[in-house]
Amino acid sequence: LIAKTLAKEINADYKEIIDLKNRDGALNYLKASVDALRENKTQIKPETVDLTDYDLVYLGSPTWAGKPAPAIITLIDQCNFQGKDVVLFTTMGSSGGNKVIERMREKIEPRGGRFIKAFLIKTSNKKNEELVEEVKELVKEEDLKLYGI
Repeated sequence: LIAKTLAKEINADYKEIIDLKNRDGALNYLKASVDALRENKTQIKPETVDLTDYDLVYLGSPTWAGKPAPAIITLIDQCNFQGKDVVLFTTMGSSGGNKVIERMREKIEPRGGRFIKAFLIKTSNKKNEELVEEVKELVKEEDLKLYGI
């Protein structure tokens, strides 16, 4: 929801990265947290994303146990960020987002990406409508359209 709203607000292309591993249920949730902590790779769809046509990339991840989701780690490791400006964002229930941003940055910069800025969205106890409005306000406050087209 956050990424879709952001893409709409800044008139950007949107690509959803889907983790093909079943993450539903309590046991799978626990396994997902372990996968995130260990930065285990996972199968994703699409398998990779070609960034050739982009100078600027917004990359977001949910916060899982203070780490980026395995699908995003897998994606980062498969992409060429050479010469790309990168804006990072994460969603989180209450905390851990700064660690996620820092870890994504640590993985993207050696792959040639240039970190531009980052932002965090707390999602806990918020309705979808509230989150959409929060993203719209963030776009205005951070002047994110400046980094777009």
